[in-house]
Amino acid sequence: MSLVEIERYTDVYEADLAAAFLASHGIEVSVTERFQTTINPLLQRALGIRLMGRADQVEAARDLLARVSDGEFADPVPLDELAPRPQARTMGRGIALMGMLVTGYPATTLPRRMRPVQIIGFVLLALVVLGAVLAAVS
Repeated sequence: MSLVEIERYTDVYEADLAAAFLASHGIEVSVTERFQTTINPLLQRALGIRLMGRADQVEAARDLLARVSDGEFADPVPLDELAPRPQARTMGRGIALMGMLVTGYPATTLPRRMRPVQIIGFVLLALVVLGAVLAAVS
C-alpha cells in the first residue's frame, strides 16, 4: 500500500500530536523527516515534516484535521481557569531569585565549595520554602 501525504508541518511536535490524534481515531499514519529535523532543527522549516498515511484513509484524516482546526475537539474549560494564580507565580520567582542570590548560580562550570554564608543562606531558603509549603497545605 502506498503512502500519501496528509499534511505538512513546520514543527515535529505538532506533527507528532496530529499523528497521535489520528491514531486515536483508528487512522494509521507515520511522521517522516522526524530524525533529520531533530538532529538539525533548522531543517524543520526547510524540509517540513510530512504526515503520511494510507491512500484509502487520507480523506478521513484530512477531515479530522480540518475539524480540529475549526475547534470541534477543543476543551470547553476557559484557559483563564487553568492558569496559575499570579501570587503563586510571583512567590515562586521570588524564591528562585533569592536562592540564586544566596547560594550562587548553580550552573557554573568550575567546581567550588560552598562558603559558610552560602550554607546559611541555603538553610534559610529551605526553611522559607518549607514554611510556604506548610502554609499552602493548611
